[in-house]
Amino acid sequence: MVVFAGQGDARRSMALLWRTPGPGEARPGPKPGLSVDVIVDAAIAVADADGMAALSMRAVGERLGRTGMALYTYVPSKSELVDLMHDRVLGELPVHYGLEEGWRAAATSWARDAWAFYLRHPWVLQVSQARPVLGPNEYAMLETVLRILRGTGLEAGVLRRVVGTLFHFVRGVAQTAAESRQAPATTGVSDDEWWLARSALLREAVPDFADRFPTVAWLESGAVEAPVDEDEAVPYLEREAKKTFEAGLTVLLDGIEAAVDRAGLPSR
Repeated sequence: MVVFAGQGDARRSMALLWRTPGPGEARPGPKPGLSVDVIVDAAIAVADADGMAALSMRAVGERLGRTGMALYTYVPSKSELVDLMHDRVLGELPVHYGLEEGWRAAATSWARDAWAFYLRHPWVLQVSQARPVLGPNEYAMLETVLRILRGTGLEAGVLRRVVGTLFHFVRGVAQTAAESRQAPATTGVSDDEWWLARSALLREAVPDFADRFPTVAWLESGAVEAPVDEDEAVPYLEREAKKTFEAGLTVLLDGIEAAVDRAGLPSR
């Protein structure tokens, strides 16, 4: 399921994101039981528990003990609500990273924080990045990563691509991990059961697999790793995704360092 941001009323959405007073905000009289913040927090709780497919104004209203119609005074529609949810939850990400140990250490810390964030809120991965929300926390996240990687000394045009690459790498691998968490509950079959059954059937269906796909067979034959302490409760694919994340992050940061060296920039 892919949800696109920015489908609601642009003026109203921007006003709510940046908290410009509008209908239902800054009203005189007693403090209301509902507010934009209360509604957004409830919507995030719905999405955290049941995913974006479960999100509706009615579901949020029920969580608050209200009707869905009661929310429209504060948030015009589900479209604006998605924008607000996405930007609000991004506020969990740290914005200050020390650069005393250099840009690479800070970038590593940010990437790991972002990885953990996506796994806490996997519904965020269903909000397409094709059209940004343009909210304050989204810009704060961008400012943070730019500030870290500006320490490379790379010029702005190159840095733009570097930041995009890092962001999409973390998000992409986190999506695989998040989906691996969802797969057993959704399908009723564990990763181990799924692979065991299909591996045996694949061998039966393709007895000459190694001859037809020799490079794949070579890769698989060398894929056995030294035993390590692993949480067996964590799905196999999630464990593999975490290993891919750590290995890929190292390769990516090595590549950035190589770009810095090619540009003849001092190491920082």
